[in-house]
Amino acid sequence: MKRFITKRVLSSTNSLRSPRCFSQLAQKQTPLPENEIPVPKLPPFDYSPPPYTGPSAEEILAKRKEYLSPSLFHFFSKPLNVVDGKMQYLFDENGRRYLDGFGGIATVCCGHCHPDVVDAIVKQINRIQHSTVLYLNHAIADFAEALASKMPGNLKVVFFTNSGTEANELAMMIARLYTGCQDIISLRNAYHGNAAATMGATAQSVWKFNVIQSGVHHALNPDPYRGVFGSDGEKYAKDVQDIIDFGTTGHVAGFISEAIQGVGGIIELAPGYLPAAYGSVKKAGGLCISDEVQAGFGRIGNHFWGFETQGVVPDIVTMAKGIGNGIPLGAVVTTPEIAEVLTRRSYFNTFGGNPLCTAAGLAVLKVMEKENLQENALVVGSYLKKRLTELKDKYEIIGDVRGKGLMLGVELVTDRQQKTPAKAETLHVMEQMKELGVLIGKGGFYGNVFRITPPLCFTKEDADFLVDAMDYTISKM
Repeated sequence: MKRFITKRVLSSTNSLRSPRCFSQLAQKQTPLPENEIPVPKLPPFDYSPPPYTGPSAEEILAKRKEYLSPSLFHFFSKPLNVVDGKMQYLFDENGRRYLDGFGGIATVCCGHCHPDVVDAIVKQINRIQHSTVLYLNHAIADFAEALASKMPGNLKVVFFTNSGTEANELAMMIARLYTGCQDIISLRNAYHGNAAATMGATAQSVWKFNVIQSGVHHALNPDPYRGVFGSDGEKYAKDVQDIIDFGTTGHVAGFISEAIQGVGGIIELAPGYLPAAYGSVKKAGGLCISDEVQAGFGRIGNHFWGFETQGVVPDIVTMAKGIGNGIPLGAVVTTPEIAEVLTRRSYFNTFGGNPLCTAAGLAVLKVMEKENLQENALVVGSYLKKRLTELKDKYEIIGDVRGKGLMLGVELVTDRQQKTPAKAETLHVMEQMKELGVLIGKGGFYGNVFRITPPLCFTKEDADFLVDAMDYTISKM
């Protein structure tokens, strides 16, 4: 089999702003004495969707442009019309099957239309879809009890919301109420939501509007790949102490972070960072908030929650996405003592904890345990990362492979020494992989990181197909 190794001859006048850069980079394909890489084929799957009779992709796109917000954007030059889903696969209007390597942005954890989750939703909606938490219903209490059983320490009081943004907004408000302070410390490159407080905690300009965002300080990001201190977490954490000493009264409300930054490009915080940062925040009277919206719920494999990878126990944990498998559901979990602050006034969420969503959430948790999906995320994710790392050894354009379990990132660069973001190439590879039948996401500040966050029912055969499709695509560049 003939394989190719990509070599580059860079010009000082190269522009990376256009797909033309492929010719400008003057990539030379050096054939090895083997056959060309074959076109990869989807693993077999025993499901065919019913015929689709709805509007075409072109008709839907026209309606979106006329009736929906112009802020909406889409992947791919020819947008994909997804009309059906089953486990780790999606189907377009023509019945073509795609491997879902993005999972609705780390949201579908136990698989599209998992029969147990569908059954729980249908049974609940046939009884009662919504009432109010002013009345009793067992669904919310049962799911709260199940969630609390997955938490360490005294984290056992649950507030339900409808999204991760809502959960993080509530967590930050609780921290400010409990401490009597306003200052929150977040990380550069973080993403925590797009409402008032969470936009303040978010630290990427592309996600921040020109509105008042006060009371948040952004510390150095402990990024092992691009950060100034490499993988030395304690050195990064000194910036948290400096912010407390020189940017606040010496007392803070809290510190919020993801253990693995999702939107930021699947960045694992440097080892030892959270214990040191939490120590400084605790001394300043603050609460520590772990944003588990993407990394939580078994996705990283070796632990159920992202914060456990650094051996810390936060005061408040937020979650969403995977806990509902696509149902709008979020939660804040904290201790009884901290939760008491919301009794000072009336706190209410009309849809948070409604019977339909919490019945779905409990079904998702039961499926994860019954099918050992956390273990599968560890086994298949480790295998997938190993294969992606082998691609990194083969192609100079892959600068870094990182993440845990089935939350993985692949960063493309045009120069490994300078770590120059390969933006156009990233888009090109995504497009070509879609044509082969693989869907992955992208993120990072420069938009040059593949985000691979598939449903946790992903198999080794799926992993092979994803990597083979990436290998084939890069070999043709």
